[in-house]
Amino acid sequence: MATDVDVLALLERHTARLEATADALDDVTGPSLCAGWTRGHVLTHLARNAEAIARMVGAAVDDTGEAMYPSDQARDADIDAGAGRDAATQAADVRATDHAVAAALARLGPEHAERPVERTPGGRLVPAGRLGAMRLREVVLHHLDLDAGFDLGDVEPELVGFLLDEEVTRLRAVDDPPDLTLRASDGSQWTVGVGTTAVSGSPAALLGWLARGLTAGVAGHPLPRLPDGR
Repeated sequence: MATDVDVLALLERHTARLEATADALDDVTGPSLCAGWTRGHVLTHLARNAEAIARMVGAAVDDTGEAMYPSDQARDADIDAGAGRDAATQAADVRATDHAVAAALARLGPEHAERPVERTPGGRLVPAGRLGAMRLREVVLHHLDLDAGFDLGDVEPELVGFLLDEEVTRLRAVDDPPDLTLRASDGSQWTVGVGTTAVSGSPAALLGWLARGLTAGVAGHPLPRLPDGR
């Protein structure tokens, strides 16, 4: 299945939904769905990720030479440093950096689509045309991670399909991926490896399992173990 979506329009819509959730949080010290992270970690990561995506746009458009992050260690340190801030400060940070990354992404044109930019210096290269989709994935899935009322069942079917395509692509690229066939209730199907094990569910349930290991609404006999770090 291949799903075409208006990435920037969906990003604008889901960014607004994320900001509404962040504004409504009184306390961000509680746990999130990300193991070891509080809601404060998730919100800080979203803000720093917005800045990081904007840096990559600058590298593609202005040849700044900047990478997304100086290093994985610096990324993690920035998240830890900001995680303990109060809820209002976190929400304001998310909103300000959301606006900045939206303005940055609007600068990308077709001529930049295949321009490679770095995740870390000397590390993995990403085509600049993928940056909007990268940010959209972060916004939707980390909104889910806040565990504050947002659910993948609330996501537009076309966006669920798009994100499922993304997750299957990521899974196929890992070392020693599981052999499975994903069968969605809308008739969509994806194969990883030789497709030995069938896993079924609604598109939203399959996305939750692939992206976050959530098993509600997913059936398999048994469910294969997904690679760590997903």
